[in-house]
Amino acid sequence: MKTGTFVIGAAMLAVAGCTVPASGPQGGSARVGNLPEAVVSLAAPNQDLSTARLLPEDGCYWYQHNGPVETTLVPLRAVGGNPICTKRQA
Repeated sequence: MKTGTFVIGAAMLAVAGCTVPASGPQGGSARVGNLPEAVVSLAAPNQDLSTARLLPEDGCYWYQHNGPVETTLVPLRAVGGNPICTKRQA
């Protein structure tokens, strides 16, 4: 019984680091950093702008937050708390 639990735990640890890289419309990576000056001026403090990128799925800017347990994409927010997004074309 203990061996089965150990094997399952080891397998979970082995796959825990697997990630899928962010990709753009043609399969290329989403451009990280190099934000337009207007976006940098809108962004609230304490956000990692060096990892920020525009995701084509929703037209909003997201940045990578490194938490104590996991790393996740979080919406880039303006000083007022609203997410920073591009205009959608009609």
